[in-house]
Amino acid sequence: MTRTHLDPVPTGDCTPEGSCAVVQHQNARMSHPAMLVPGAMAALQAVGAAITATKLPPRTIELVNLRVSQINGCGVCLLGHVNAAKKHDETDERLAVVAGWREAPFFNGSERAALALAEAVTRLSDRSDPVPDDIWDEAARHFDEEALAALVLAIANINLWNRVNVATRQIAGAYEW
Repeated sequence: MTRTHLDPVPTGDCTPEGSCAVVQHQNARMSHPAMLVPGAMAALQAVGAAITATKLPPRTIELVNLRVSQINGCGVCLLGHVNAAKKHDETDERLAVVAGWREAPFFNGSERAALALAEAVTRLSDRSDPVPDDIWDEAARHFDEEALAALVLAIANINLWNRVNVATRQIAGAYEW
């Protein structure tokens, strides 16, 4: 197995809101692919920026990012999005129970609909009808078409980041957001 020592990359952008730098030297399978392929980081950031420019609430985006990252086991994204959620005044109680959102009283109807859709879209192979009409319809009841489109893109985007990070064994804490 080949492992590449991560070298600091002080100008690599990681989020639409700011930049990311490698702050620790860690072993991963390779340097981050989005920082290696010319134009990839800018393109991925552009998707994130387009999502955040919509009226989809930032706290909803971060809840979705956390839940999808929990399902996919992406430590980089879990750490980064907990920190991002706190910047949007997210509470410790809500962050602590994102994985158990169905049993927690802290989430409103639109957040519950977003989390249900995020789980369905992330777990496509878990059922014969991956995104059932009842889940889709509940999300559509809470979000207009643009916000729903932004939600679908946010779910797809965090799944992409999770898969890249997990596949290349990126290290949680190695990136400063």
